[in-house]
Amino acid sequence: MPQPSYFLSRYNSVKYALKGITAVFRSEPNMRLHVLASVVVGVMGFRFGVTRTEWCFLLLSIGLVWMAEIVNTAIETLTNLVSPEFHALAGKTKDLAAGAVLMAAITAAGVGLVVFVPYWLAYLNS
Repeated sequence: MPQPSYFLSRYNSVKYALKGITAVFRSEPNMRLHVLASVVVGVMGFRFGVTRTEWCFLLLSIGLVWMAEIVNTAIETLTNLVSPEFHALAGKTKDLAAGAVLMAAITAAGVGLVVFVPYWLAYLNS
């Protein structure tokens, strides 16, 4: 069987990646919360007119949290496949992956506070 062309291979890679992103949105309730938080951050960013640099930090933080949630879902799915019954190491693996999402969310919240608190204070004092 001949090898698919370079462009067909890239197309298939993107198609499978989008399939994975769609799957995490459908299966993970926490991802919906991340999307809601992202929308709130976007609205606040436009409302307060944050700088380009602040937008970069906000977008990187949002991407970090989304990426962590997707990786967490992949790790949990694989763990469930290889260890369908309870096993202490499988539980630890899942806890570590969830901890990574929590750390990403805490980091993103910290960035959000650093960016938005000065805007909120200026708004309240005006």
